[in-house]
Amino acid sequence: MTADMPLTQTATGPGPGPGAAAPRHGTAPHDDAARRAELAAFLRSRRERITPEQVGLPRGARRRTPGLRREEVAHLGAVGVTWYTWLEQARDIHVSPQVLDAVARALLLDRAERSHLFALAGEVDPMPGTECTGVTRELRQMLCQLEPFPAVVQNSRFDILAYNSTYGRLMCDLDALPEEDRNCMWLAFTHPVWRSSVVDLDATMRVMAAKFRASMAEHVAEPPWKALVARLTEASPEFREIWAQHEVIRPMSSVKLFRHPRVGVLQLSATSLWTGPNPGPKLLSYTPVDATTRERLEQLERLAQEAALVTV
Repeated sequence: MTADMPLTQTATGPGPGPGAAAPRHGTAPHDDAARRAELAAFLRSRRERITPEQVGLPRGARRRTPGLRREEVAHLGAVGVTWYTWLEQARDIHVSPQVLDAVARALLLDRAERSHLFALAGEVDPMPGTECTGVTRELRQMLCQLEPFPAVVQNSRFDILAYNSTYGRLMCDLDALPEEDRNCMWLAFTHPVWRSSVVDLDATMRVMAAKFRASMAEHVAEPPWKALVARLTEASPEFREIWAQHEVIRPMSSVKLFRHPRVGVLQLSATSLWTGPNPGPKLLSYTPVDATTRERLEQLERLAQEAALVTV
């Protein structure tokens, strides 16, 4: 189908994809046309900033397009090439939240960009960024009840989905970090305060990278996983060296040592409780190995509570 075909004609080749609504007919008001033009420009800008290597695609010798091609975005999002092309041409079409969600994932949008996308499209985001996806209210209550024991909900990519106040102060001030940086792999390889709190940092980084690689085997083609690897590769020489060794390891329980600047050294035993099919999200809790660590955890909890009162 050529770009100048009327919308009443039937698209050939891959269709709009699941969840797409039918194109709208008629002349849109000026404000609607301006919104569509802004949406088209936004999509192009996000597409052009992503390199093929970030999403596991070959660059090729004849590539002239900055960033990804339209058909590559459509392929990554499992939506129709024609449908995505219409979006970037500011056509008068209506796109369902499901298609917008797929496009947002393919373009590696962060929460602010995702919200902007849905606003321009005039749709309500079915998974807004105000709540961490997959963490129920009951699970958050469990995190609070475990205090003073540090506890966190992570997915297999080491994203920090939710945590209690003690964990939030165990290795750094998590509340002060942007949400896109709340990933244990990213923090272990790039965050100075987080790194200084881990007593055996070298061994910890190697174990984490091996666990991450083992988990990634089931997600190797997914853009968020590849984007995290690309981000770590660019930011950390240590990650590049360790990642090149292709080590893998199964998850295991262990005693971990942390050095907190206010309460001292903590000896904690790590326990993982899976919240869904393994290796899905898990609740990771840390229990004290000795009475001294228990007292220091209670002190850390008080510090976290005092900090929370200051920010209110």
